[in-house]
Amino acid sequence: MMRSLFSGVSGLKTHQTRMDVIGNNIANVNTVAYKSQNMIFSDLLYQTTQAASGANAATGRGGINARQIGLGSKTAAINTAITRQGSAQSTNNPWDVMISGEAFFIVNSGSQNFFTRDGSFTIDGSGNLVMASTGYRVMGWQVDEETGEIESGPVSALQIMNTRNLTVDAEATTLANVSGILDKNCTDVHSKAGLVRTLSFYDARGYLYTAQFSIHALSQDGNYYVQLDDITDSNGVSLKDYYNVNDISQIATFGEAQNIFETKVYGLPDDGSVEYDSTTNPPTFKVNYQYGEILDGFSDNVMMSMAENLQVTAPGAGTVAKDTEVTMTGSVTLDKKILQEKYGLTYDEKEKAYYYAEKQADGSYGTPIKMTDDMITGDPSWASILGKLGGTGMTIPNPVTIDDKGAVTLTFEAKFKTKEESVLSATGNFGVTIQDTPDNRAEILQRAYGLTSTDNTSYSINYITPDGHASITRNEHFVGNSLVFDTKTGKFDYVGAAEQNAVTLNFMGNATDLTGATVDLGHFSDISIDFSTVRNVNNGKTSTVTYDNGDGGENNLGSGRKVGALIGVEIGQDGKIRASYDNGLSKLLGQIAVTKFANAAGLAKAGNNLYSATLNSGEFDGTGIDITSDGEGSMESGVLEMSNVDLAGEFTEMITTQRGFQANSRIITTSDSMLEELVNLKR
Repeated sequence: MMRSLFSGVSGLKTHQTRMDVIGNNIANVNTVAYKSQNMIFSDLLYQTTQAASGANAATGRGGINARQIGLGSKTAAINTAITRQGSAQSTNNPWDVMISGEAFFIVNSGSQNFFTRDGSFTIDGSGNLVMASTGYRVMGWQVDEETGEIESGPVSALQIMNTRNLTVDAEATTLANVSGILDKNCTDVHSKAGLVRTLSFYDARGYLYTAQFSIHALSQDGNYYVQLDDITDSNGVSLKDYYNVNDISQIATFGEAQNIFETKVYGLPDDGSVEYDSTTNPPTFKVNYQYGEILDGFSDNVMMSMAENLQVTAPGAGTVAKDTEVTMTGSVTLDKKILQEKYGLTYDEKEKAYYYAEKQADGSYGTPIKMTDDMITGDPSWASILGKLGGTGMTIPNPVTIDDKGAVTLTFEAKFKTKEESVLSATGNFGVTIQDTPDNRAEILQRAYGLTSTDNTSYSINYITPDGHASITRNEHFVGNSLVFDTKTGKFDYVGAAEQNAVTLNFMGNATDLTGATVDLGHFSDISIDFSTVRNVNNGKTSTVTYDNGDGGENNLGSGRKVGALIGVEIGQDGKIRASYDNGLSKLLGQIAVTKFANAAGLAKAGNNLYSATLNSGEFDGTGIDITSDGEGSMESGVLEMSNVDLAGEFTEMITTQRGFQANSRIITTSDSMLEELVNLKR
């Protein structure tokens, strides 16, 4: 009888313990990263009233089982669902971190390491990354100052917002790259200024400068040169002026002085505009000119382009000095369309006559005036009206004629002045005779062969054959770097020298200004400029060449930067903490380390969402691991892990626990009633 009483009591105790576990689970349904528990029952001791016996072959009796009476139940184990992942809860707080997987954060109280799944972190007044609930410091790995990479080893507290992380130092630009298309038909590369492009770069103090480069075409296909034109500061002031020096080359140099020689045979023009006479001593060139080339204003006079029977009437044949007035006569026929569209005249088909109306100041037109064939003087006159379209300076000495179709024919006289001294032939042609002497070679190159020396190109005559062909050497000289392309493919070949992809913008360590003082230029760094991605292909006569600082790679190394202020911090999936600065730089500040246990369920709960290691969980090695090392875990910022308590399951277990408790209480009341009946037998 007493056994049933004690069985009921043990049942009440175990169900009460189970209710305690359930109550704790439900109480922590909203606790960050809480891991639910469940209790396992087991039977208690047994009292054996008769032992089991085996079969007896001699007597023929069979065996019997033992007779055992149980003494109730007990708590066998309380397990924690520590490996079951809780749901994610978005907080949008960058310091909230959730672990996916079976790892634990490592935190330190100052004297002991604890482990937690609670990633609700914050930054304390000293810049440390700590648990928001306890202030325990989050442990991880620091950054190697020299390499900028994580230095794995024993974990230590992560101090994120220390002074050295609030700003990042300026850095001078050391690398640059040039990309795009250089079209050989681009007009800029053939101009005197060249194809101008700029490169922005930083010095060691973070000041921004702009270097101006230009690309120029050489005579040989696929060959160009690149030169440095100027360097300006952020205010647009040339460093030549800022440092008071004569030339930008005293600040920085880009390439060396180079000369490219090419000898070619040139012949005289096929149109007879140049004649060569080798029978004279010395031989002579006679260069014949069009009227527009020798007479000032001739090309601007539209009538001259339509004139017929054009001839020079004065002065006579012979040498004509510069600024000599030349009189020319000729005739011209203007059709009705030209007179109406170009001169604003109206034609009356019935009268076979033209009318002219003067435009007034208010935009209206005055009374039309009939233009007769004898209106060669006065205003309006045929000369004054035709003068409105490039006929200025012309006189019309004879009456005009108007045919039935409205075409007007007139004779005219025009006067021009010579641009230079020349010879007028008996046939009315102008020309210049040049003797083939050393002193006249520059003039011969320009007038006879059309070759004019420039700042970068000069010509020299080696010899001239009796038929006027000349061996001429061209010297293309420049200060800069050669830029050469493969003419078969248009791909980059080299810059500066063969098999070279990059050339250097070299800064002087110091310079001497115009006063004799020494200027320190040590804050500048040499910049290696890579041209290997430029192509020399057709792009519709447009070049797209651009200069950019950095190597152009994923991290754009060597780009340089100004001093940067911290503008944001983010935690990656691998636990690495990176800072962003307003100069575009990203810097690694540290990495949150985690740890795993062979038997995570063996960890002891220490309160405040913390666990401590036990003999059954395994010891922490002091080093930790990268959460992504096994490819199964990760971290996510702005998210917290929720409790993994299943309320539906807990309420179900609470019902069964209540029923069990009630049933065990009935055992006690029933046993008590039976004892009461036993006591009453005495009465």
